[in-house]
Amino acid sequence: MSIPRGYDAIVVGLGAMGSATLFHLARRGLRVLGLEQFSEGHQLGSSHGDSRIIRETYFEHPLYVPLVRRAHELWRELEETSETSLMQITGGLMIGPREGMVVTGTLRSAREHNLPHEVLTPAQVHERFPAFQLASNLVAVLDPRAGYLDPEACNKAHLGAARAAGAETRFGEHVLDWSPDAEGVRVRTGAGAYSANRLVLAAGAWTAGFARDLRLPLTVERQSVFWLEPGGPPDSYEAERFPIYAYEYKAGHICYGFPRLPRGVKASVMHSGDTSRDADTVERTVNDDEVKPLRAALRPVLPGLAEAPVRDRGVCLFTNTPDHDFIIDFHPLHRQVLISSPCSGHGFKFASAIGELQADLLTTGKSRFDLSPFRIGRWPTNHD
Repeated sequence: MSIPRGYDAIVVGLGAMGSATLFHLARRGLRVLGLEQFSEGHQLGSSHGDSRIIRETYFEHPLYVPLVRRAHELWRELEETSETSLMQITGGLMIGPREGMVVTGTLRSAREHNLPHEVLTPAQVHERFPAFQLASNLVAVLDPRAGYLDPEACNKAHLGAARAAGAETRFGEHVLDWSPDAEGVRVRTGAGAYSANRLVLAAGAWTAGFARDLRLPLTVERQSVFWLEPGGPPDSYEAERFPIYAYEYKAGHICYGFPRLPRGVKASVMHSGDTSRDADTVERTVNDDEVKPLRAALRPVLPGLAEAPVRDRGVCLFTNTPDHDFIIDFHPLHRQVLISSPCSGHGFKFASAIGELQADLLTTGKSRFDLSPFRIGRWPTNHD
């Protein structure tokens, strides 16, 4: 089998992280190839659909705040480059008990990074955003810079900009394996083989299969989402009067949602799906009963939405680490291979910034961000 000319880098997986990394490598003038097993814009991974939340007062941990602030800047730059609308700012309500994880974590990030925010009572929330009717034991923190991204448009924009900068992309080409080759790598696909100095594994739910020797503790989670059609005043769920939200409906458990989108008012319960190690065996059909936990979670904050008919439904995949932080690290045995961000369901918003920092790592070995929480060595994994 003949091997085509070498590349500076090959990126395996062209979802959110892969497409962004491909773009940032190409804009630096590197010879790059992107490989994706499915068709462009496919619906089988973690980067499809009509919306992903972006929020600045990050309740998970303040360490994410500088990363999301840089992501904001880069999404706006990509909008200008692509002449496409990618991000809509609606504001965001982080809702829960005053001492709960969401509210305390949001306030910690806001105060540590001096971010604008307001703490609102249930009456104040209802006055500003009439669809919300919070139970009396709840409060909300308003993040004025929160909103949502159009993930398919974002991926398309990154891929288009990458190609314009000279990147090659190959869709429908399944990667069979990779192997170290002196200081570089050799990648074998169903269509041929390629060589490169560097390799980025950004395969989302298929990542573990490309790093079997590390036995990474990753699980693939099926996430069901719903688009509802509520009644009431027609403008109650429009973006001007209905921000994105995350609600801690019981300790450590969250539901979330968006204003009205073309398919309806989208909502879901976070991390409530079945898990497996194999992305290819995930059940893609959503049955009628799956909406019941969502309705129960929504009733204390959005009673009208909780009873609304289902207009559409779908499935996406979360690839979870045990601590729900990312992986952004070089393979411990092959430093020419970067393993990129199985994102535990909260990573899309960061893709623009992660693409940039991964290009920095691959070209300079350094990053402006503290990546120590994302290292592979935080688990006692055994590698072959």
